[in-house]
Amino acid sequence: ACVRSNSNRAAISHLHRQLYGRCYPVLLVNTDGSTIRLRYSEPKRILMLPLDSSTLPEAERKARLRRHFPSKPKAKEEETFEGIDLDAYKKFWKK
Repeated sequence: ACVRSNSNRAAISHLHRQLYGRCYPVLLVNTDGSTIRLRYSEPKRILMLPLDSSTLPEAERKARLRRHFPSKPKAKEEETFEGIDLDAYKKFWKK
């Protein structure tokens, strides 16, 4: 069998390189705090793995849920102009 070292050889077999041409160095942080350096396709500095909430104590799990899903803002009462002295603001009116 004749081996040809030209551009047609890539069509017959796979390219001898990584799947993505450009990979960026990234720091991966595990849930226990350990870190691993790896190559990632997007330019990021740190990737953090999600924490398994089933292993947390009940109080800490509820606190994390409250931080992720805060309560809805309470409706504010509308201001009324009954208790305001309008003579104090006469200097701001244009005549």
